[in-house]
Amino acid sequence: MIQPTIGQLEREISQQIRNLYHEKLGQRPSQIICHFFDTEIVISLENSVTQAEKTLLNGGYDSLAEQIRLYLDKIIKPQLKALIEQIISQPVIDLMTNTNLATGRTGIIIILNQLPEVRNPESIPKSNVRNLSD
Repeated sequence: MIQPTIGQLEREISQQIRNLYHEKLGQRPSQIICHFFDTEIVISLENSVTQAEKTLLNGGYDSLAEQIRLYLDKIIKPQLKALIEQIISQPVIDLMTNTNLATGRTGIIIILNQLPEVRNPESIPKSNVRNLSD
């Protein structure tokens, strides 16, 4: 079996997250950016807030909209974790999400124990590899 490139994994993760948000939340994010950094994956979603949340915000029910988002994130988090683990064939150590209802953006940070097997590991930025002589 041919190993995927890091770019292929990033695209697959982005597509599957877009499908998951559409299927479970009825909201298809307009843009998803996914990048591996050493043993972390950082994902940003644009336009991830649902129409119901927007309606609550516009009606002045900010607190209720925030509470609903917390529950939605709590419900979708195990599904995101399983989706990532299936794509990269590695266990996820931690997965953190946060959504800014005002901007409509969601950030997801995933911590891995090790990098997935890819054809081009040199393409992954490694924050812990620095030239200390500079």
